[in-house]
Amino acid sequence: MSDIENKVPETVEASNFIEEFIKEDLAPGGRCEGQKVHTRFPPEPNGYLHIGHCKALCINFGIAEKFGGLCNLRFDDTNPAKEDNEYVEAIQEDIKWLGFTWDDRLYFGSDYFEQTYAYAEELIKKGLAYVCELSPEELKARRGDTNTPATSPYRDRPIEESLDLFRRMRAGEFPEGSMTLRAKIDLASGNFNMRDPALYRIRYINHHRQGTKWCIFPMYDFAHPIQDALEGITHSLCSLEYEDHRPLYDWVINNVSVPSKPRQIEFARLGINNTVMSKRYLRKMVEEGTVRGWDDPRMPTLCGLRRRGYTPASIRNFIERNGVSKVASTVEYAFLEHCLREDLNDHARRVMAVLDPVKLVITNYPEGQSETFEVENNPNHPEEGTRTVTFSREVWIEREDFMEEPVKKYFRLFPGNEVRLKTAYVVRCTGCKKDENGRVVEVYAEYDPESRGGNPADGRKIKSTIHWVNAADAVDAEVRLYDNLFTVPDPDTDHFEEYLNPNSLVVLTGCKVEPSLAQAKPGDGFQFMRQGYFCADSQDSSPEHPVFNRSVSLKDSFKF
Repeated sequence: MSDIENKVPETVEASNFIEEFIKEDLAPGGRCEGQKVHTRFPPEPNGYLHIGHCKALCINFGIAEKFGGLCNLRFDDTNPAKEDNEYVEAIQEDIKWLGFTWDDRLYFGSDYFEQTYAYAEELIKKGLAYVCELSPEELKARRGDTNTPATSPYRDRPIEESLDLFRRMRAGEFPEGSMTLRAKIDLASGNFNMRDPALYRIRYINHHRQGTKWCIFPMYDFAHPIQDALEGITHSLCSLEYEDHRPLYDWVINNVSVPSKPRQIEFARLGINNTVMSKRYLRKMVEEGTVRGWDDPRMPTLCGLRRRGYTPASIRNFIERNGVSKVASTVEYAFLEHCLREDLNDHARRVMAVLDPVKLVITNYPEGQSETFEVENNPNHPEEGTRTVTFSREVWIEREDFMEEPVKKYFRLFPGNEVRLKTAYVVRCTGCKKDENGRVVEVYAEYDPESRGGNPADGRKIKSTIHWVNAADAVDAEVRLYDNLFTVPDPDTDHFEEYLNPNSLVVLTGCKVEPSLAQAKPGDGFQFMRQGYFCADSQDSSPEHPVFNRSVSLKDSFKF
């Protein structure tokens, strides 16, 4: 419960309107004076968490953390149609990965079914709820409009009759959809959520925790405030779509004998372009094979972003920098990438990988000879040390780093030009070899023995540095290049298939990487020099077949 004595932390400075409200509530004379802030995150276990859920997640857990309070994890499993333990476990994993914890405060809405049912009977006995036998079609026809009240011929049904019917509903005596329990509020209300909303409906369906024990299930708008009150939640923080439902939330709290009175506060949801975040559409893409599962790195799900190489710090930073407001907005996906790039630029280990390899033969380097070089792991953190790479007569370079007939301002390899091989030597291109189709299969160069480390002894300027991998011990790898799933910023969700990006995944095979990368653990992140940021795939990568996903490119397209 939330009645633990607790002073408002003096160091807390409110940074948004929610925190201002909470500080007012905790202040002397406030509605929560002397209480510990207690929030909750209530995901429905009918899919995987996506980046849009992170805002509510970070707000609820973050505010509790900031005010020295508590945050419960409660699964909203009152609608069992698509709920599954698979999602329960995945959601917990995602929240822990983001760095939040709920200790022993893990709950399920279905844990409160008996108490919720008792409160429903309480409303019936008070004359504030009744059993209605209108069909869904009849309900819609009798809903009324802004000038016409709704109607129900069952509204004045005797209390004893409604109570008897409700108990028989629970006993399974009536067909699915034949009856509902409705609140008796105001059929003429301008807020249609208050026009005698349904509190319970009949469903003959297996529940992932309760099995077939129940055949009536509470509606979210009835169950949620009761669950909040039973857990001692002080502040029920939810997205703006529930603002019109707040009068019903308060009505429930005020009309049943719950032990506390939470306050609901709404905030605008997070929208991001170039993706869809409806679980219905995400599930459709999974089920129809548009993507390779909920954790496909193109998906906006947390497990997909994690597999792609996103870090908890980058996602939390993205959420924090977008702020909290009442105004709905859409954020550029490029800003999410920017936050990841910032984090990885500081923390990712630098390695060399050649994605489109062509062999560079250094013709004046002694055959059979090799040597080693020490390469820094992270220039931002010298304390992370160096690693050893080998060098010999033949190395792999990027195909685009050679051009037989260079275009203007091309400073990489072409006949007669010098480049620096990262950390190794300066080489001068002498030509190339082509196959019968005119494709370059080898590039030739001579090295300057006096330029070890990449610096010519005579001080001449070298305009370009390229990366390489020693051919003698290079490891073959598969590299997956990911891009936006959709070709337009705001895909029409009813016809999103028309906007799928055919180049959202490009698979490269035969890439050449440093031998140390064969031992990369799932999720290990790296900066492939001059290429971007990559991570070892958590599902398919192995020492025998390394697979790397591009997390984000080096180039930042976001404009502040």
